Amino acid sequence: MTVVAGKATPRGRFPHVKVSGGFAFVSGTSSRRPDNTIAGASVDELGTTTLDIREQTRAVLENIRDILQAVGADLGDLVSVTTYLVSMNDFGGYNEVYGEFFDENGPARTTVAVHQLPHPQLLIEIQAVAAIPQKE
Repeated sequence: MTVVAGKATPRGRFPHVKVSGGFAFVSGTSSRRPDNTIAGASVDELGTTTLDIREQTRAVLENIRDILQAVGADLGDLVSVTTYLVSMNDFGGYNEVYGEFFDENGPARTTVAVHQLPHPQLLIEIQAVAAIPQKE
């Protein structure tokens, strides 16, 4: 099991990624930064919160990429992802950004709506499985 330096500390006793049987199992990953701020979430001086599904999706996929690289894999090695959205109204923006990273040859994917995630500013979390490339 691995907790990756430079990533947000897990909010519980679990790793960012666990390697087993040639696969990397990535725990649910959000757009939370190491300083516990949320990419794609801002609050103005009047307290109005703005949440951006596109920015959060991009940050989640970049976080997953960094976690995979720590164990010798990359986004192209993903075989399966499960995405949790707080609202299916965000599906379009999420799907748009997801398409910047993957095409029909990408990982198998499931997207579900959930009641809430561990922080009220989180719109999305992704869990993933990658096949770790075998060294020659």
